[in-house]
Amino acid sequence: MKLRYHALLIDLDGTIYHGDKPIEGAAELIAFLRKQEWSYRFVTNNSSATPMQVAERLNNMGIDAEPDDVCTSAQATAYYIKQHMPKARVMMIGEYGLQQALLEQGITITDEQPDIVVQGIDRSFTYEKAIKAVQAIRDGATSIMTNPDLLLPANGGFIPGAGSIGAMLKAASGKEPVIIGKPSRILIQYALDKLNCAAEQALVVGDNMLTDIRSGVEAGCDTVLLYTGLTTPANVEEYRKLAECEPTYCYTDLYELKQALMS
Repeated sequence: MKLRYHALLIDLDGTIYHGDKPIEGAAELIAFLRKQEWSYRFVTNNSSATPMQVAERLNNMGIDAEPDDVCTSAQATAYYIKQHMPKARVMMIGEYGLQQALLEQGITITDEQPDIVVQGIDRSFTYEKAIKAVQAIRDGATSIMTNPDLLLPANGGFIPGAGSIGAMLKAASGKEPVIIGKPSRILIQYALDKLNCAAEQALVVGDNMLTDIRSGVEAGCDTVLLYTGLTTPANVEEYRKLAECEPTYCYTDLYELKQALMS
């Protein structure tokens, strides 16, 4: 495997950690990748945190990480806008991570006559924000959603995610958004671009058939499904049917993945 692939694109929640607890073997895998000088990126649908905040969270769990190791859906969203509509005025529904990503690309954020409405998770979301966003989209603004996750784990339960807000905006505006995060290929392609790596040279690693594996397949990458989170041997067949795709490799845990990379 080592001779065939040059880079790993690694999911976080369910693959590297559960909440604030690292998954067994995570620190060892990253230490191995660093020692062997493998290229890799942590690829997350999270649009609320900056790469620095994500890296700090990983380091607090004992997993070595630098901000440059992280690719977020917010970064990929800002990059997509800069590539396709560099002079666009953007209305933002989101949090600090999305705001910083847009500003770092030199994108103008405004509520007045926007060309684009960008929407991610927003735990301060209000009806007034919804009104402005829907009116802008109906008036012709392009709708972009950082990621389609309907639910996020929080305090042992779940809270509405970016996809839940997006579902309302879509229903009210009648327009389909451009989706950046997994299962879209756009986030994966952003990570590949940052690594200067061709799709066929990369492995997408994750625990979720519907997001991680699907996005890897859509981007033209081989994929690794781990039974460390959402997908298990008991439900994998169900998720295969729902995702309408197949992983290239399946491993029980991160130790097995590390062994495969050593072979």
